[in-house]
Amino acid sequence: MKLRTGLMGAAATLAMAPAAFAERGSDGQLNIIMWQAPTLMHPYLSGGTKEVIAGSLVLEPLAGYDTEGQIYARLVTEIPSLENGGIAEDLTSVTWKLRDDVKWSDGTPLTSDDVVFTAEYCMDPEGGCAQLAKFEGITAVEAVDPQTVKVTFDSPRADPFSAFVGSQSPILQKAQFEACKGVNAPTCTDQNFGPIGTGPFRVTQFLTNDTISLEANPEYRDAAKPAFATVLVKGGGDAAGAARSVMETGEFDYAWNTQLAPDVIAGMEAAGRGKVSAAFGTLVERIHVNLTDPSSTLPEGERSTAAHPHPFLSDPAVRKALSMAIDRALLVEIGYGTSGQPTCNYVPAPEAWASDNTECLTQDIAGANALLDEAGWTMGGNGVREKDGVQLNMVFQTSVNAVRQDFQALIKQWWSEIGVQTELKTVDASVFFGSDAGSPDTLQKFYADVEMYADNFDGNNPAPYLSKWTCNKAPSPANQWQGENISRFCDPEYDRMVDEIEGIVDADERAAMGRTMNDMLTKDSNAIIPLVYRGTASAHSNTLGGVQLNAWDSEIWNVADWTRVEQ
Repeated sequence: MKLRTGLMGAAATLAMAPAAFAERGSDGQLNIIMWQAPTLMHPYLSGGTKEVIAGSLVLEPLAGYDTEGQIYARLVTEIPSLENGGIAEDLTSVTWKLRDDVKWSDGTPLTSDDVVFTAEYCMDPEGGCAQLAKFEGITAVEAVDPQTVKVTFDSPRADPFSAFVGSQSPILQKAQFEACKGVNAPTCTDQNFGPIGTGPFRVTQFLTNDTISLEANPEYRDAAKPAFATVLVKGGGDAAGAARSVMETGEFDYAWNTQLAPDVIAGMEAAGRGKVSAAFGTLVERIHVNLTDPSSTLPEGERSTAAHPHPFLSDPAVRKALSMAIDRALLVEIGYGTSGQPTCNYVPAPEAWASDNTECLTQDIAGANALLDEAGWTMGGNGVREKDGVQLNMVFQTSVNAVRQDFQALIKQWWSEIGVQTELKTVDASVFFGSDAGSPDTLQKFYADVEMYADNFDGNNPAPYLSKWTCNKAPSPANQWQGENISRFCDPEYDRMVDEIEGIVDADERAAMGRTMNDMLTKDSNAIIPLVYRGTASAHSNTLGGVQLNAWDSEIWNVADWTRVEQ
């Protein structure tokens, strides 16, 4: 699949934007609504997209990805390459040269020590870093001098751009976070709510699950940017209310993640105040199967851990039957229209990495029933299958969202047709995608049998994204429930591939291994059951110029360039 972008009028918006800003802060306040309220302001303690988006207003990586998925320099003078000597000839290291005009918002200079510290922060084994896969295979991060950082790998890397590239891996200020490594990471409330950054804005107030107030960073390296003096990020509500506040009432300028049915969006756009922009990158709506036992009868600290395999989802036949029973085409029709495609893949793009895994695209209720019959799961008088005294009774959880609740209802019906009884559970999005290790309702804690959500990866290298599924990255009390391996999938052969894939130099060979790994997670094991390849979609006012929705990085990647325009 190739990158597809539908900006639905964004080009016209760009045409209205002035060629240059008169001065920093001249356009007043920017109002953003994120109905899934961010729980903190950086992505290292939460894998949620909302934290990536919010954090990108303040924090920056060394390099980012543009709307075509191409890497570009942000805090560095150039992108390292073999030609400029930034990538070692043996491909075992990459050297970054920092710009000399970048300051933190407190006026102190960005140095290589900050980059080294960021690696130490995320790689601390007791820290529960949500982006640890981006640091896979790194053996050293060294400050060669104040403006030079060298990253060394345990084997040659055809693509060395994972750590510090993209908004999921920004630089933290050492002076601010130095006391926040390891077990202390989640306790540093001031730092996590108000990180000092190099980006266009800085936090002035953070109210949990409510609002974030920001102001233009006086130390930002472009004296004419940002155009907005202040930013208000409002959390709470739902996708429909957020979209309505931009496209109908005009209360907000930008609404993140307008995950709504196509007819609902069309009705709101008819008001003439705003529009929805959509871009296809790597976002997949999917179901995760819990391979461990989430039962509340187990002692706290042992639920949903490798100490207790799941009583029936450990059976591959049950997992496969769950996938076979789903009509993905109907889900796309009711939930996304042209901004979605049925998929069987966890990694849908870039094209070379997309598996020809299409078996799941045809719903097969009869086949699923036959598979369960063969596996010894007999239909009981109550319409629920059982085996050895274990019934197929499941809790299916997801975040509160109209489209997701429609999906839940349909999937519950299909699963009932194969003898699976399903209890539906919905969790407020701010909690579900939150980072509170004490909450029983986060997607990482996974106190349910299956759960549904979506996320994606930065840039066009899926290897770090696939690296999340090693045995040692499963959430548990040992990593403060912040591990990335949500399904608790564990296969030594998969772990071996993770160790090898980044060292494969040949692009075709790397992509082939990536497709194999995708298949291991999906059709071979059904630990992940993909549903819909989604476009990233958000609404913006017709008076907001410069918006270029980015599906390969933070979608508001160029917020420093946004301006107020006349209609």
